[in-house]
Amino acid sequence: MMFGAAGNPDQNDCVRIIHKALDSGINFVDTADGYSRGESEEIVGQALKGRRSNIVLATKAHMPMGDDPNQQGNSRRWLVQAIDDSLRRLQTDYIDLYQIHRPAPDTDIEETLSTLTDLMRAGKIRAIGASTFPVSEIVEAQWVAERRNLARFRTEQPPYSILNRSIEREVLPICEKYGLGTMVWSPLAMGMLTGRYRKGQEQPDSGRVRRFPTQMSDERRLDAVERLIPVAEEAEMSLTHMAMAFVLAHPGVTSALIGPRKAEHLDDLLAGTNVGLSDETLDRIDEICPPGTDVGRLEAAYDPPAVLDAHRRRRSPVERAAG
Repeated sequence: MMFGAAGNPDQNDCVRIIHKALDSGINFVDTADGYSRGESEEIVGQALKGRRSNIVLATKAHMPMGDDPNQQGNSRRWLVQAIDDSLRRLQTDYIDLYQIHRPAPDTDIEETLSTLTDLMRAGKIRAIGASTFPVSEIVEAQWVAERRNLARFRTEQPPYSILNRSIEREVLPICEKYGLGTMVWSPLAMGMLTGRYRKGQEQPDSGRVRRFPTQMSDERRLDAVERLIPVAEEAEMSLTHMAMAFVLAHPGVTSALIGPRKAEHLDDLLAGTNVGLSDETLDRIDEICPPGTDVGRLEAAYDPPAVLDAHRRRRSPVERAAG
């Protein structure tokens, strides 16, 4: 997500970062058409020239790709176009894992799965997955796939970090039950678990602060960070390494996605690859950020229309007047 205008605008530097990751043993690359409106996919395509067959390549569709309201969503009309656009930008003939970036309540899941099944039969996709789906929609998609004999989601990509643990309640157990792999995003809580954002200190001038001002200045999250730093220090590791090791400690997590913007970010994350957490450290984390709960709200997470739209939560004046 950090490759392109939304993160690192130096495309050559982004290619070097990807090459360094591949040379270090990373073999799974996840992007999306919505990252910098396709620029991230173009960068990844350039970086994977000559190395494509050694990489599990994943991308996503759903986010707006233009001002036209038809250039987004999970409909057959859009997905058929979106996959071809992604293949062109990525300079490849197929996607190993094609994911639906967010739910689309205005599109029946059967239409989406039917379209993805056809794209798999056409050889453009090897497997399909979802990202940030509520557990009810994960289950519905599995049921529809079984009843209609359609391809089923094989993976889910949910947010997960020490500060955002709500997926421990249902999403991770359901993914384990249905055999879905999970690639968790934002294990560093949008950068808050790097130690860069501290209580009582001036916020750094960053794109995340500008995009998510409420989240990055949330006192509850900053308080939790201050309490977590000593835990990391006592465990003789950095906060970043503790955060990454935490999400990988859960048996329901397949892998954790990292989003380095600079080469030094990648170097730091690679240095913590073999870090593990003791039960004592995990217990201390549980005391600060209880299992199955979120500390504050993750603004990039999915909120369903039932929450966002006031008219869905309130009876009409006529209904209220009628008692």
